[in-house]
Amino acid sequence: MTTAQAEEDPDVARFVEEAEASLFDLSAEAQRADWVYATYITPDTEALSAKAYSRVIRATVELAKRSVPLSRVGLSEERRRKLLLLRLSLPLAAPSDPVEGEELTQIVTSLQGMYARGRYAPAGTSAALDLQELSKILGTSREPRELLDVWSGWHRVARPMRPGFTRYVELANKGSRELGFPDTGAMWRSKYDLPPEEFGREVERLWSQVAPLYRSLHAYVRRRLGAAHGESLVPPGGPIPAHLLGNMWAQSWEQILPLLAPPGDGPGFDLTKILLERKTQPLELVRVAERFFVSLGLAPLPESFWERSLFVRPRDREVVCHASAWDLDFVDDLRIKMCIDVSAEDFQTIHHELGHNYYQRAYNRQPFFFRDSAHDGFHEAVGDTIALSVTPEYLRRIGLLADVPDPSNDIAPLLARALEKIAFLPFGLMVDRWRWRVFSGEISPESYNRSWWEMRREYQGVAPSGERGEEEFDPGAKYHVAANVPYMRYFLAGILQFQFHRALARTAGETGPVHRASIYGSHEAGDRLEGMLAMGASRPWPDALEAMTGERRMDASALLEYFAPLQRWLDEQNRGHPIGWTTQE
Repeated sequence: MTTAQAEEDPDVARFVEEAEASLFDLSAEAQRADWVYATYITPDTEALSAKAYSRVIRATVELAKRSVPLSRVGLSEERRRKLLLLRLSLPLAAPSDPVEGEELTQIVTSLQGMYARGRYAPAGTSAALDLQELSKILGTSREPRELLDVWSGWHRVARPMRPGFTRYVELANKGSRELGFPDTGAMWRSKYDLPPEEFGREVERLWSQVAPLYRSLHAYVRRRLGAAHGESLVPPGGPIPAHLLGNMWAQSWEQILPLLAPPGDGPGFDLTKILLERKTQPLELVRVAERFFVSLGLAPLPESFWERSLFVRPRDREVVCHASAWDLDFVDDLRIKMCIDVSAEDFQTIHHELGHNYYQRAYNRQPFFFRDSAHDGFHEAVGDTIALSVTPEYLRRIGLLADVPDPSNDIAPLLARALEKIAFLPFGLMVDRWRWRVFSGEISPESYNRSWWEMRREYQGVAPSGERGEEEFDPGAKYHVAANVPYMRYFLAGILQFQFHRALARTAGETGPVHRASIYGSHEAGDRLEGMLAMGASRPWPDALEAMTGERRMDASALLEYFAPLQRWLDEQNRGHPIGWTTQE
């Protein structure tokens, strides 16, 4: 027994054990209430979900406050880490005043409901469409006026959110300060085993590694869109209008690939077309994804997963269709919730979501406070890592392709992936950078929308068409802002997934280009993956990263290696054309 263990106060040990047991029960109850609300949206389920979530927040905040004086010398490393994770376990700390705490949880639930119920009837139609249907128009139409109408129509959904969001910021900050943090943004940044200021510098370092590749991609896309829509709409050297990029938030651009790919070049196959021609049903897409994990030596999902998940949009009720993976009892009640569309995009999304489920199951033997990922970016990165193995060779091995396209055709699929992955990174960074500044008071309610577009121009080189005044609340048109979900995890996952993929591909014995590698069928890679997953949050994330990759620092070199052939091609295409954009209107 170590000195620290010998000197440990038994009252502290008892507090930690009782806190874990209490929060385990309350969290499972809240998960079930939230599942019912997300899959059956009514005023009643909204109220029940808010009530259950409120109980978790109140109990967690109370326990977190009680834990502060207990974090002293003499604790074992395990209990010290549990107390730290307790303080950081919620993205929302309610004020101790019960009236204000209840108000805060009701606001968050209400904002999420506004988002889920959002509809817009495009010009010339009478039917109000949901986000999925509007997104299909945005991804397929090539008519700028129609695109702008659909884009503007969805963003109107967020207008009523501004008063609630403003009050939410005020109350959330009050709760965070009671826990000893300057504001909620500082609390979020403290979750990464680094001081908040150092973490802010770390994400900017990672962005600086990939920004040159993003600017090259942006320049190429801007020039091709200028050729398609006219330079009066897409001027050389300027930002790209957000509604022309095929995605409601311009966070991924793969839907406009037909406007961008070189003539005569292409991936050689259309996975969506293949799936539709085979009359593939939504549930079969999930079965295929499960078989990927089984091929790594991991166990099949429990039967309850198939009985209790939501796979398709119900016809009789409102649901939150945003894809998500759930662990309702923090043991083995694993589920996914999504409205599956038989498409290449959802084929990859399902592989991603099951990555979450397998992570959840791998750490289910850890103490409750450690039943989470090393940091939240790890959870997202694991799912994305699996999706990177959805290669032509993998599709051939599972019978969806007859032949693998020749490597000479790799530029088009790399471009398509860059339009998804690289295009996302600045958006993934700025969403929380904007919220950090909102929480700190640097951005006031009077400038919410203006500052949102200033930062989108700075990081993404993207701008709206026309004026977006302060009567709008465009940040709320993004689910994660409306639902109080921190977003930095997605930026970090955008870097880590390539670091994970390269390491696992090498473990699987892949010796070719990393962008062609798949770990499908490799038990060696599966063992390495599961070993890291089973650690949960029991150790600081550099330990988990080292277990997976042998490295202790997040690094974008694997991403740059993955896209190196595309970078060379973009350099050739951009020669003689402007790169970058003005940061001022």
